[in-house]
Amino acid sequence: MSTPATPLAPDRIAALFQPAVRRVLTDADSLQRYGRDWTRATDPAPSCVLLPASIEEVQAIVRVANAHRIALVPSGGRTGLSGGAVAASGEAVVAMDLMNKVLAFNPLDRSVQVQAGVVTKQLQEFAEEKGLYYPVDFASAGSSQIGGNVGTNAGGIKVIRYGMTRNWISGLKVVTGSGDLLELNKGLAKNATGYDLRHLFIGSEGTLGFVCEATVQLARPPQNLTVLVMGVPDFAAVMNVLHAWQEKLDITAFEFFSEKAMRHVLAHGVPRPFETEAPFYVLVEFENTSEAVGECALGLFEAGVEKGWVIDGVMSQSDTQLKNLWALRERISESISKYTPYKNDISVTVANVPAFVQEVDEIVQANYPDFEIVWFGHIGDGNMHLNILKPDQVAREEFLGKCKKVSDWVYAAVQKYNGSISAEHGLGNIKKPFLHYTRSETEQAYLRAIKQAFDPNGIMNPGKVI
Repeated sequence: MSTPATPLAPDRIAALFQPAVRRVLTDADSLQRYGRDWTRATDPAPSCVLLPASIEEVQAIVRVANAHRIALVPSGGRTGLSGGAVAASGEAVVAMDLMNKVLAFNPLDRSVQVQAGVVTKQLQEFAEEKGLYYPVDFASAGSSQIGGNVGTNAGGIKVIRYGMTRNWISGLKVVTGSGDLLELNKGLAKNATGYDLRHLFIGSEGTLGFVCEATVQLARPPQNLTVLVMGVPDFAAVMNVLHAWQEKLDITAFEFFSEKAMRHVLAHGVPRPFETEAPFYVLVEFENTSEAVGECALGLFEAGVEKGWVIDGVMSQSDTQLKNLWALRERISESISKYTPYKNDISVTVANVPAFVQEVDEIVQANYPDFEIVWFGHIGDGNMHLNILKPDQVAREEFLGKCKKVSDWVYAAVQKYNGSISAEHGLGNIKKPFLHYTRSETEQAYLRAIKQAFDPNGIMNPGKVI
């Protein structure tokens, strides 16, 4: 695979793109803003920021980049957590902020065609206006963009019921690393005509090309969503509660978090849901559509108390209370951000969660007993977020060095349980060195061959994924 040539001077790179794209930014503030995502492990150093307003401009950018072997880094809402949108080596950043329109709506197919720069919350609100629902949801929905969601196959809090972004994308328009425009699947529900290239681009993190437009399927809106937060004594109880609820109700979310996570959120002004403290908490969301459903939920709660699985709990009685209960889970990342958390987004099959979490806990505590561990995640689909918080007295570089050692041990446990080192945040440049824990060498060779086919000169987000 070819690689970009020796970097040109930043002003020279910006000048080369001037004829191809409407807006080129080179000021220091823009380079800092667009050259990074939510990770802070690498300082941004792009040469320029390109803001195309059309697919034709995206193609023109890629052609210039190929002609001069200039590396390109895609930029959406920049909410990623694996360094996938970081430009640290003089690359040109391609930001989709100007390609932010809803292009078409098809009520019969319940689909909407959007440009890549449409913000997730914008799509959710559009669906609501049409009496429909876009179920892929997460804390960064107010700033993340659909192109980035597709590039990372974003998951979030509703996966147990609705699945990942992949489940809702019925068509894509992409510009490959060669500058070709591909229209993939065209919104069809059934299309048995060979390889579905759409799914190669979903989760590819911009290494094969740029997602420019997406046809997104919508669902019927859920009715009378209700949340129940319960304190539980241990991880075995978490799994017992999950199994009991799934047997009786179609739940829309099942989240968990630790008392340590709870305390960080409480410090940010979110009220404790009930007086009793517990080692862990679960948040169950369901459609409370009838008196019978409500009685079933209360019965499940009472049975959990009788069996010792549940210590205490509270059920939402209004939309305001529902939002407050969700804040306990959704504001965890924000509340711990000041501690420079080292994040691990990992998954195993649901049945292996208790043994896996115990093993990882023991690994970290045995080696770094002074590091605080904060667990939370989408326990209903086997996805957990392990956050290791930096002690005040430990320097950042020392902390990150120790955490990288932890990652090898944690990912070895992931491999042991046939899990994934990245459940929903992608690989970027942070997790790329650990890919062998999840993908075999033979499989990685096929991934590299796919990359070569779509991006022969290696200009698309180099240094990421593979």
